[in-house]
Amino acid sequence: MKLHELRDNAGAAPKKKRVARGPGSGKGKTAGRGIKGQKSRSGVAINGYEGGQMPLYQRLPKRGFSKPNQKQFAVVNLGLIAKFIEAGKLDASAVITEDALVASGLVRRKLDGIRVLAKGEITAAVNLDVTGASKSAIEAVEKAGGSLKVAAAAE
Repeated sequence: MKLHELRDNAGAAPKKKRVARGPGSGKGKTAGRGIKGQKSRSGVAINGYEGGQMPLYQRLPKRGFSKPNQKQFAVVNLGLIAKFIEAGKLDASAVITEDALVASGLVRRKLDGIRVLAKGEITAAVNLDVTGASKSAIEAVEKAGGSLKVAAAAE
């Protein structure tokens, strides 16, 4: 094979359709935009516009409420804690605090606190001290012989 024989695979680089380049191009004269009107002109963006009629997204009732100062918790599953203990990144004999979870790399940052959820299995008896936890997570830790202390300002 020589340099002048190099080619793309068939169909790998389809030719760009050149609009408004004469009747032979198949997109001549009006370039596929029809005749006159707002959409035939340049600079048109009319998503959700219904020709002066009240748009659907404005006609529908608004429901619910988003609390502006809502607390954001970093979420940790019990299965991950168990995996980190097995890997030696967390010490099961000491009290595992939020700072210890951040230092081990299990959580990137504390946000408004760390909340433990019950996904996964934990077999080691651990003492956790966190901001929040689900009821099933507390039960699972106590069943494994550990304790899970939840801070007073949980939510």
